[in-house]
Amino acid sequence: MINNNKFLPVSKDDMEKSGIKNLDFIIITGDAYVDHPSFGTAIIGRVLESQGFTVGIIPQPDWKDVESFRVLGKPKLGFLINSGNIDSMVNHYTASKKRRHEDLYSPAGKSGCRPDRAVIVYCSKAKEAYKDVPIIIGGIEASLRRFAHYDYWDDKVRRSILVDSKADLLIYGMGEKTIVEIANLLRYGMDIKNVKSTKGTVYITNNIDNLRDYVKVSSFEEISEDKTAYSKSYRTEFYEQDPIRGKTIVQKHGDRYIVQNSPQTSLTQEEMDVVYALPYARDYHPMYESLGGIPAIKEVKFSITSHRGCFGGCSFCALNFHQGRVIQNRSEKSIIEEAELLTTLDDFKGYIHDVGGPTANFRNKSCGLQEKVGVCKTRQCLFPTPCKNLIVDHSGYLKVLRKIRKIPNVKKVFIRSGIRYDYLIYDKNPEFFKELCQHHISGQLKVAPEHINNRVLNHMGKPSKEVYNKFAKKYHDINKELGIKQYLVPYLMSSHPGSDINAAIELALYIKDMGYIPEQVQDFYPTPGSLSTTMYYTGINPLTEEKVYVPKSQKEKNMQRALLQYSVPSNYSLVKEALQIAHREDLIGNSGKCLIPYAQPKIKNKKINKVKK
Repeated sequence: MINNNKFLPVSKDDMEKSGIKNLDFIIITGDAYVDHPSFGTAIIGRVLESQGFTVGIIPQPDWKDVESFRVLGKPKLGFLINSGNIDSMVNHYTASKKRRHEDLYSPAGKSGCRPDRAVIVYCSKAKEAYKDVPIIIGGIEASLRRFAHYDYWDDKVRRSILVDSKADLLIYGMGEKTIVEIANLLRYGMDIKNVKSTKGTVYITNNIDNLRDYVKVSSFEEISEDKTAYSKSYRTEFYEQDPIRGKTIVQKHGDRYIVQNSPQTSLTQEEMDVVYALPYARDYHPMYESLGGIPAIKEVKFSITSHRGCFGGCSFCALNFHQGRVIQNRSEKSIIEEAELLTTLDDFKGYIHDVGGPTANFRNKSCGLQEKVGVCKTRQCLFPTPCKNLIVDHSGYLKVLRKIRKIPNVKKVFIRSGIRYDYLIYDKNPEFFKELCQHHISGQLKVAPEHINNRVLNHMGKPSKEVYNKFAKKYHDINKELGIKQYLVPYLMSSHPGSDINAAIELALYIKDMGYIPEQVQDFYPTPGSLSTTMYYTGINPLTEEKVYVPKSQKEKNMQRALLQYSVPSNYSLVKEALQIAHREDLIGNSGKCLIPYAQPKIKNKKINKVKK
């Protein structure tokens, strides 16, 4: 694995030093420039570079000044535009729509370095800078907004971002194969307007007479007026996101159509190895040093991506729409080589922070059928119960971890990208669970049951409360056997579709039985592309057509969140009101079964105690 510590050009001076007169592509991004394989801009830039293209980066340009978009001159083949690693609206606003004061992807964590709806704004300025240069959009913001979609911040259905941005083409999903194919077509003279058959892309057309074997969903206008039509359209879009059996999808916008070609084929293991072996500098650009650096690098600099994709099927996660359900993994050799490389970096302290992916213990495809026929259209691998074809095996993952532990100068290898606890306890071989507790966590393991009310869990696509209880007991038993005192930290979510006040009270009582108040409680956040967001907007579960209760008022959301931290004195009034609304005054009093006392306690310290169990 090579690491020459060189960055892609960000200035004319950089271009001159590299002997480049004109760049083939210029990537405009809402993040600061971090040349690390956890950042999409770095991956796409390095992949294009490896194919002989010259690439420059304009990170966080001043969107009010067109000259910021001309600093690298006019690209020969096109602008590639993304908002950064996070949707710009999610980056800027909390679930209660309050402005965030921090941006980990900007110098010193400073907020305000990118505009709201960054992709649309950047496209407008790039077009103003050079009117005849092709514009291709990609990344998470473009990918999850490729169809007409409900937008939480506007509280309405917005058009496809391809229409609103006036870009020429949209790449969705993980775009390495797609961008190389498009780049070669442009290099050999094809007009961007004629790039219409590449997998993993969305384009706009006035005529669909030449299309074959496609499905049509309701138009932007129809789903803006009819929530049932919205729900049915989302279901179709959801079902067709598979590279083997997925069909072309068409959606009308006014007198034009957006056309989503079927998803790009998965990277082979050899292709994944090549992508992660490219010469990343593995740090933020030196120009940020005097500005305080880029905080986002801290968590990922000494982390290793072992695979992509997730077959967990959580409704509130948009991964189905972006990385997909099929696991794409790297070879053991590739991962070990990266671990060895990390030990050579100047600031390596002996700790590898993570070896994983969207879900750490999903190392391989969930079943052998996927390579031939793709993922099942209407059957999830784990939900509501494990599929009979599910392969539950941690042996390959454990083998890699064992080898990394033996590398000289490696003191500890952590797993922080999340363990799917139900998949873990379905493994009849206890070796991985034991070594996870013994070697790969430090004091506490974070898992995400999210809720314990089975009705809510059903809408979340999560396993039942009984499955979590079984896991928690096994975790406790293993640590006791090992003689280690370690805690289990459950992530919990309030106000998800399906959760009413009674469900929140049920969860609060479960928390009381656990004997501690969780430090972190997440309000459900209706982000673009997720199944849960469709439920939030329509009040319908699109996969079952079942009507779903949705907590919408900020007052109810505040009450549900407060119930999960019921003993915090500042939450007393909200918890009391919620209990009265639910006619659960039996939980107000001084007995051991009550959530809150009759009288409000004095607020001494708003800080919540750390988890003790």
